[in-house]
Amino acid sequence: MENGFLSIEEFNTLIQQWNGEKIKITKHEINDIDQTIINLQNISYDQNMRSTDGYVPKHSLLLNGDGQIETLTAMDNEPLPSSTYEIPLQDDSLYEFNGKKFFITTDRGVYKIELV
Repeated sequence: MENGFLSIEEFNTLIQQWNGEKIKITKHEINDIDQTIINLQNISYDQNMRSTDGYVPKHSLLLNGDGQIETLTAMDNEPLPSSTYEIPLQDDSLYEFNGKKFFITTDRGVYKIELV
């Protein structure tokens, strides 16, 4: 598969191959950068009901596994509050793969997912 933009189906096919691997998720939102390391055990999706204010995403990517969050702006480390890392998805989210890293761009921010 050529590097570049993916459909959600292509993204799902590729990311599912990382089950059982250790991954790093880097989230860039406004003035906040967090990194999370997860021992990825399962990948699933959740369909949410739309809220009237548009805050609740239509879908969520759920990356399940034990992990640790590092807030780069505060230089703190803490365990994940649950064993699931949730990435909100919209109909217009963009999915990219450069052969080594995935990038998900949403209206909230950019998420980079890579093997550790």
